[in-house]
Amino acid sequence: MHISEGVLRPEILAGTAVLTAGFVALGLRRIEDREIPAMGILSAAFFVASLVHVPAGPVSVHLVLNGLLGMLLGFRAFPSILIALFLQALMFQFGGLTSLGANTLNMGLPAFVCYLALGWARKPETGTRAAATAGFLCGFLSVLLSGLMVGTTLALNGEAFIPAAKVVVIAHFPVMVIEGFLTSSCLVFIKKVKPEMLAGS
Repeated sequence: MHISEGVLRPEILAGTAVLTAGFVALGLRRIEDREIPAMGILSAAFFVASLVHVPAGPVSVHLVLNGLLGMLLGFRAFPSILIALFLQALMFQFGGLTSLGANTLNMGLPAFVCYLALGWARKPETGTRAAATAGFLCGFLSVLLSGLMVGTTLALNGEAFIPAAKVVVIAHFPVMVIEGFLTSSCLVFIKKVKPEMLAGS
């Protein structure tokens, strides 16, 4: 779901960069020292998961894990995703530095929206079955929304990109299901063995 260098028009790059800078700044204001190790681990998980690409026509698909970051970090998912995408662009040329704002916005905003909608599952009184269901929805919907945002970003770039935008969304449907189960399993596991990770945000 990375948008590469040289694809988007300058006005789209500038607009998404400004929005991302604002969200990242807000995310950084909410960080406490004790939360930094968890952010680093989750940022690394996001970094590694996105490295394995499977070709699907004109695009490639991969695990995203932005729903998991959103569920565990809330607004702090923005700086974590930014760091991971920056390192991917720098080290492996996935995405790009000029499109970093667009890619971060497309991954971070769905993560935070899903946290707002489903973050109640983090509460200690939430049962296992309800948490598992919320975790699945978080993983599924975060990838769906990210796919729709990437598709919209490409469509805004010009009519020639609309076919590719449709493929991006359709190709990621299997990933949505996988991410749903993965996020659900992780949330239930953390609630059982490390519930203090879910405090705050």
